[in-house]
This record gives sequence, structure tokens and C-alpha cells, in this order.
Amino acid sequence: MKPSWRPEPPKILTTLSEGYGLTELRQDALAGLTVAIVALPLAMALAIASGTTPEKGLFTAVIAGFLISLFGGSRYQIGGPTGAFVVVVFTVIERHGYDGLIIATLMAGVFLIVFSLARLGTVIRFIPYPVVTGFTAGIAVIIFSTQIKDFFGLRIAEMPGALIDKWEAYFDAAASWQPATFGLAFGSLALILGLRRYYPRLPGFIAAVVLASLATWVFALPVDTIGSRFGGIPQALPVPQLPAVTWERVVALVPDAFTIALLAGIESLLSAMIADGMTGGRHRSNAELMGQGIANIGSALFGGLPATGAIARTVTNIKSGGRTPMAGILHAAFLLLFMLLLAPLASYIPLACLAAILIVVAWNMSEIERFKSLMKAPPSDRLVLLTTFLLTVLVDLTVAIEVGIVLSAMIFMKRMSEVTEIGDARQLLDPAAADPEDPDSLLLPGSLPKEVEVFQIKGPFFFGVASRLLSVLDQLERPPKVFILRLRHAPLIDASGVAALEAFLHRCRQHGTQVVLTGVQAQPREVLRRMDWSQGQEVPMVADLGEALRLADRILAENAAGT
Repeated sequence: MKPSWRPEPPKILTTLSEGYGLTELRQDALAGLTVAIVALPLAMALAIASGTTPEKGLFTAVIAGFLISLFGGSRYQIGGPTGAFVVVVFTVIERHGYDGLIIATLMAGVFLIVFSLARLGTVIRFIPYPVVTGFTAGIAVIIFSTQIKDFFGLRIAEMPGALIDKWEAYFDAAASWQPATFGLAFGSLALILGLRRYYPRLPGFIAAVVLASLATWVFALPVDTIGSRFGGIPQALPVPQLPAVTWERVVALVPDAFTIALLAGIESLLSAMIADGMTGGRHRSNAELMGQGIANIGSALFGGLPATGAIARTVTNIKSGGRTPMAGILHAAFLLLFMLLLAPLASYIPLACLAAILIVVAWNMSEIERFKSLMKAPPSDRLVLLTTFLLTVLVDLTVAIEVGIVLSAMIFMKRMSEVTEIGDARQLLDPAAADPEDPDSLLLPGSLPKEVEVFQIKGPFFFGVASRLLSVLDQLERPPKVFILRLRHAPLIDASGVAALEAFLHRCRQHGTQVVLTGVQAQPREVLRRMDWSQGQEVPMVADLGEALRLADRILAENAAGT
């Protein structure tokens, strides 16, 4: 048996061991080229939306895309910057500067590696569905809102950070809209949507970028471009370097780093699961987290952004015929080649076109049909969905995730407490109500001896229901001489359940009541043994209710003889 801390092997080792020839290389190269064409404008657009420069998105797509495919646990995963990080990156830069983002990304990478070694890959996938949908839809609203300025060419000297303030600034500056900018943005949006509808195999994003850039150059349109705002992009990767790291900055950035790690883990595993559903494959969740951790550290060292598995690019890879992680590695190589050869031409890319691309990204992220479907779910799920969505939009993504998860946990505990029953077990003694599948039914006398009570716990005995046991004695007219507590249908117990049993046992002793446990399953028996719940006093544990009743008869007889 391998140690639990041993990392899972990356998927590329498995795929290469199966045999890799020219046929697989051709298919992976074609898929990698296709994905790189999609990723090129998207990486720059996401970086700009995040409040940084376009080359940061390209650095991330090249470095993180390469490392995620090399060390990850999915055969088809394509990694890079994604829309989910736009809000987080923008907020971190606003609060702590770009150096703060680099430190937070490095810390997030370390967190992801720890998650992997701790085998938390399967746990992260249990983040509640309404939480994921709520913050994803919220991020979509924020991304859409941040693109209005560049889409219409509004003249706003300083853009507010809060969403409502942004829209107030937009309305105040509405008269400053630029017809050329709006026309270019609207045309790019129409082209992307038209190609998606009628010619889905053509790369709409790159087509819009090429045509919009040509129009800007040929007609000398008075619009903002990457060159006019950012001075273009470099033709090479930067030298890896570390920012100044202090303990105070590390402590201050822990919440942001944890949010980045959680988002990277959730989105990458969700993307890998979608890929599995499309191909019939099976990813390694903990290896995927390891790859994400290494990729985020690498991206930060090269001055990039947080990265994760990108669902749209992963789906594009599958539909383009990608077979192994080599497709993701080649996609990163093609992006680097584009940087080396085409960087001077990127200066002509109009920001209005990139705004149109991000509006499409925001619409895809919103998953409006899924949101509408969840609005038909039970009220508690709708509460989690709307709370997470509104907190994401109006307050902060970190707060939204924390509140969403805590609220979901509280609702889950309430539901579990309703599932667990603590009550009278006399129906087991009624032949008319006997359950043939219950081993204690049909084998017992039809009535209880006087001075004996039988109760049972059905369901997990955890802190959400533990306090209910203490009210059992209050339900009885007078304390019995023997109290039989049946635990056959209690599969597990936690520390709160043990504490409740201790308190119950103490109250029974005060009343002179002997407690007998019956049908104790393996997990509760082991927990009770280790925690010494009876504090050295003997509490009988018997196999079934019949044996418990016979023991009760002997206890009553001994008490009668003693009097």
C-alpha cells in the first residue's frame, strides 16, 4: 500500500507509455494549433480586464499552459488565464499591487500542492453546485460591466472599483461615446456570434481580431489599441524573478491566495470532469491539483497571472482531435511562437474588439439556463445561489465563496438533522408493524416489561442532532429502571454525539437508571472505546434488542432481590 502523501503520477506518463507515434503527434499538433489561435486574443483580453497588461496573459498561457499539461492529471486539459480570476486579480492588484498578486499566486500554488498531497482532489469537487453557479454568474456580470467603457469608447478619467459606481460613471459619461469605437466593437461582436452560429468550426475570436485590426490600420480609425494604451507586447518571455516577500505581506495575502487556490482547484476539476464526460476518460484529481500548483508557481515566477483549467479551450481541444497532454504542451509552444513572430502586429489590436470578446466570454460564463434551472430548486438552494451571486457582484468574491460554503454547510446540517430520528422503538415489538428486513422484528415479545424503555437513533449521530438525545428523559412521565438505546441504524458518531451520550448517561445515573446499548456498529463502537465515554463505568453493549431485553429482566430481578 503506497503512502497517502505520495503524489499521483501525471497523466502524460500514462498516455506516453501506451505508445505515441506520428499519428498521435499530428492530431495533437493540429488540436494544439487550433486551441492556440483561440487562446491568443483571449489571454490578452483577460489580462486587460484583470487590470494589468496584455503580455501578462500571454506569459500565463504559455508557462501555465505548458506546466498544467506536463504535470496535470487530465489527458485533455488546457490551462491558462480564465474569466473566473478576473475579479480576484483586479482586486488583489488594487489592494496590494502587482507584486502582491505574484506573492498570492505563489502561495496559491503551494496551497494546491498541499491539497494534492493531502488527497483533497475529491473533496474540492463537493463544493455545492449553487455556490459554484452563483459566483460564476456573478463574475460574468462583473466582466460584462468592466467592458462597457471600451465597448462604447467612453471617456472616463478614473474608473471606480465598485459595480454600482461603475454604472453611475457610465451613465455620467454616456455623451462621450465614440461612434468608431462602438461600430468596431459591435461589428466584432456580430462577427463572433455569426461565425459561432453558422460556421462554428471557424475561430471567431481570431477572425474578429484580424479584421478589426485591419480596419483600424487601413482606415486609421481613432480608437484605443494595445499599442496606444500599453505600448505593444514583448517578443520574448521575461527572466524569472521573485518580488520582495515579507511575513507581513504573506499574512495579509493568505485570504486572497486561498481564494485563488480554491478557484483554480474547482474550475480545473470541473473542466477535467467535463472532458471525461465528453470522452469517456478518467482524470486523476490529485495529480491535476499538483499540476495546477506547479503551474501557478511557474506563472508567478515569469510575471504571469493565476491559471487553471479552461473549460472552453479544453472542449475546443477535444473537438479538434487532441488525444494526449502533448496537445496542451504544443498549444503553449504555438503561443510562444506567435509571441516571437507576431508581437509587433499586436499593437494594432483595438481594445473595442477585445471588449467584444470578453462580453462573449461573460455570456458563456453566466450559464443563464443553469441559473434559471436552479431558481426552480428548493428554497434553501435558491437562497445559497442568490446569496453567493449578490455577494460576488456587490461585495467581494472571497466573502461570497466563504458565505456560500458556510450557508450550504448549515443547510446541509439542518437537512441531516431532519433525516436522523431519535425516538421510541416500541413499534419493533408490535407484530402488526414489524419490518421483515429488521433483524430485531418478529423475534420479540409483544410488550415491554415495566420500568423498561426502548429508544433508538436512526441516522448519523452528529453534532446537528446530539442535543436532541438530552430531551429524551424529559418526554417520559418518570425515569425507567433500564433504558435501552438502540444504535443499529446509527452508522457513525462524532465527538458531539459522544458528549451527548456522556451527558445522557450522567443524567440516567442521577435517576438510578441503567443504560444498555444495543446493535452498536463498528465506527461508533471504536469511537466510544477510544474516547472512554463512560468514564470507566461499565455500560453494557449487546448484539440485539432481544438480548438487551433479557439483560433488562435480570437487572430488574436483581434490583427486586436487593430491596
